[in-house]
Amino acid sequence: MNILPKTVRLLFFLSCTAGLLYCPVLKGQVKDAGLWTSVNFEAKLVKNLTATVSEELRFNENISELGTAFTDIGLTYKLNKHFQFAANYRFLQKHRLDNYYSFRERFYADIKYSHKLKPFELSIRTRIQDQVSDIGRAADGGVPEYYLRNKLGIKWDLNKAYSPYISVELFSPLNYPHEYAFDGIRTAAGVEYEFSKHHKIDIYYMIQKELNVSNPQTDFVLGLGYFYKL
Repeated sequence: MNILPKTVRLLFFLSCTAGLLYCPVLKGQVKDAGLWTSVNFEAKLVKNLTATVSEELRFNENISELGTAFTDIGLTYKLNKHFQFAANYRFLQKHRLDNYYSFRERFYADIKYSHKLKPFELSIRTRIQDQVSDIGRAADGGVPEYYLRNKLGIKWDLNKAYSPYISVELFSPLNYPHEYAFDGIRTAAGVEYEFSKHHKIDIYYMIQKELNVSNPQTDFVLGLGYFYKL
């Protein structure tokens, strides 16, 4: 138990430092406030295999505009108490500067490792995703964008209902050519509250920042999520 705080601090420091090492001096910045809301459903199909469906609305421009709306469906397989795998499909509508919504498709696969050292749970998730933007309108024929996303999370099990957590996620573009290893970072802190074995809510605050661009955008996001488990 005594080694956990040191391990947590070290991993957190390394994740943040890794992104900052690739971030040059920035001349201009864009800041925005957002609100992300979601409704999530989960149903067990067979032993260790679960189906998920999520609907999410993301508001930006100081919570005055619907920036993104999407539907996400997937399957999650729990190999054992430490490892689980997921495969998902997401259909998005994203608002563009020319005032129309771009249709996008995303496929992604996750590998997640978690380990409990009470009262903490440490998790590391690796995601590979590809996304096609401007379906039916893209001049380049809709060339996919590939990303590797690594996320470190730490959760505290205070009691049966409340679970505070923090997380750091780094975005790595895989398409060539790309000059930097990272082009985005998300840091978040929140709390999950379980009303019962079927109902749970998630409230969090997240800072999302672009890296290695001339006018990086930083989003300050309040998130609200509802989860229903069959």
